[in-house]
Amino acid sequence: MRLTMPTAACTHEFGKRLAALLRAGDLVILTGPLGAGKTALTQGIGDGLEVAGRITSPTFVIARGHRAGPAGLPLLHVDAYRLEGLDELDDLDLDTDAADSVTVVEWGAGLAERLAESHLEVAIERHGDESREIALHPRGGDWAERVDTLAEPVGAAA
Repeated sequence: MRLTMPTAACTHEFGKRLAALLRAGDLVILTGPLGAGKTALTQGIGDGLEVAGRITSPTFVIARGHRAGPAGLPLLHVDAYRLEGLDELDDLDLDTDAADSVTVVEWGAGLAERLAESHLEVAIERHGDESREIALHPRGGDWAERVDTLAEPVGAAA
């Protein structure tokens, strides 16, 4: 499934919609170039989950946990950009918190898939006019059914 987001605000709003589908143990892997909107999408997910704390890019700390808010789900936000392999990912012990949290991994393709039996890959491409195209790739589990509910347009949401 491919969706167009006219603005960064729409990307954020889409993250809030996606959050409504997420459950404990879910893994979302974000791909796209620098500035594509991976963190903006994660901020929307955090807002949708109503987690504690401000969502910022964890580039230098690698992983940042956000306590559960009223929705009851904590968020584990990971930036795998500086990781050089599976050993470094294993050193983070992400799997110890993953079962009770929603885990979002930026730059995680090729590394983070092993954190869960199924996951959702979200590929974001940014265009020169500031719009973004988001491609959703469900991988196993019931992700395909959940993703189908996101098909309605987002452009007027923000």
